[in-house]
Amino acid sequence: MGPIATRRAMLAGAASAGMLPFLRMPGARAATPGELTFGLSSFPPSIQPWQNTGTAAATMKLLMYRGLTSYGPDGALRGELAESWQPIGTQGWEFKLRDARFQNGEKVTSADVKWTIEQIAAERSTAYFRAEMQGVERVETPDDRTVRIFLKAPVATLPVMMASYHLPIISRNSPRGQFVGAGPFILKAQERGVSLEFEPFTGFHRAGLPKLKKLKAIAYADENLRVAALRSGDVDLIEYVPWQSMDAITADPALSLDTVDGAFMFLVFNGGRPPFNDPKVRKAVAHAIKREDLVRAAFFGRGSPLQQLPIAESSPFYNPEYKDGWKYDPELSKRLLAEAGHANGVSCSLLSTAQYGMHKDTAEVVQQHLAAVGIRAELNMPDWATRVAIGNRGQYELAVMGTAADSNDPDGIANFIDGSLAPSYVRSYGLKIDRITELLAAGRAEFDDTKRKAIYREMEGVAIEQVPMVGLTWRSQGYAMRKAVTGFRNLPGALTFYSGLTFETTEVA
Repeated sequence: MGPIATRRAMLAGAASAGMLPFLRMPGARAATPGELTFGLSSFPPSIQPWQNTGTAAATMKLLMYRGLTSYGPDGALRGELAESWQPIGTQGWEFKLRDARFQNGEKVTSADVKWTIEQIAAERSTAYFRAEMQGVERVETPDDRTVRIFLKAPVATLPVMMASYHLPIISRNSPRGQFVGAGPFILKAQERGVSLEFEPFTGFHRAGLPKLKKLKAIAYADENLRVAALRSGDVDLIEYVPWQSMDAITADPALSLDTVDGAFMFLVFNGGRPPFNDPKVRKAVAHAIKREDLVRAAFFGRGSPLQQLPIAESSPFYNPEYKDGWKYDPELSKRLLAEAGHANGVSCSLLSTAQYGMHKDTAEVVQQHLAAVGIRAELNMPDWATRVAIGNRGQYELAVMGTAADSNDPDGIANFIDGSLAPSYVRSYGLKIDRITELLAAGRAEFDDTKRKAIYREMEGVAIEQVPMVGLTWRSQGYAMRKAVTGFRNLPGALTFYSGLTFETTEVA
């Protein structure tokens, strides 16, 4: 057992034996029926509706905002602010809005949808989906309940895109600098860096929901303290259950654990400058990592190696011929480095974060494996908010990332590999591979699934050679809760981080 695994095992033993101190965090309280306290993995850097600042922030946004579509507990796409939708030819979609209201009491109208799309697509916008919304040619609003979105090119996946927690519909009458949404909970108070408090929105469009009287989210950046808070009763439910604690939580009769596989770890590059502007060097990195070691050290065996693009094996779009596309082959890594003119190796920085154990441990194992092939990586592990900011600015050379796809459709991984999109910490910086962009656009525009499969198969073949990202591991992603909590569900596959949708049906006795 290596030093990382040994240290993590000791923590696991301490947690299961109850040796970790059950420290009281600000706002901790005894359980109250109808009031739920949620242990967040980090305080959101921002909860602006259209920005991507991580999954803790996304969960908070799912409380406050809603889009045209969303997902049911089974992961199926469902209507949200739209009750139905249908294509108009190949380049248009018509959405019929339901009778819903924003939290300011005003009705959700087609004008609000049009305004939202215009804000996201604006020249100075920092929205995650800015490039996609700039692909909208025009938005028609024939009446308050009908909105027609026409695109510059066919987009078969627009209804799926509109389910993203980064694409909520916001009231066009929101006060300047504020954002009024149509979600089930209203943000009533927040203590910066510590907690956020929510109350139910009585005008929510689903009758009888939400069921909670109050929801308080408290940030526990230390994952072991987050577990301790759950086990001591300070919180009712936690996200990002650390893998070393899963067995102890499963064995605790007062708690339940809900896990799914769907999130994954990967590496991104700064492709705008040497050495990672060279695909041979990127491919050398891809073949240098022994992923089984990562699964053991960072995830206590609760995961599996990922040696291709993150398309689940259960997906009809999975390509088994690429299963070992980036298999562990250190001799190949050394050869590729030599061919790229780096026979004596390279030195670089490796960005991660110390705030999440999985990111920290992944970075440490990757560092060891890279060193074995001559890539000397110096670790930089700031807090999560700083890591996001550094990633967005491209102030790194190589970086560890971990998340889930935007959806279970193969287009859901476009944001990780399409270098034509605006800079984001979730994808390689300054790395534009034209053929991948072209094939993603072709897949997005194709309504025939057989033809889509062929397009994505070709796209993955290009990705294996050009390496816009490096798949590392699939990982089990868990929520844990007291047995008194019902109605909350971990959504399947890539949708695990959309589980906050089910807070609307959550109850606590």
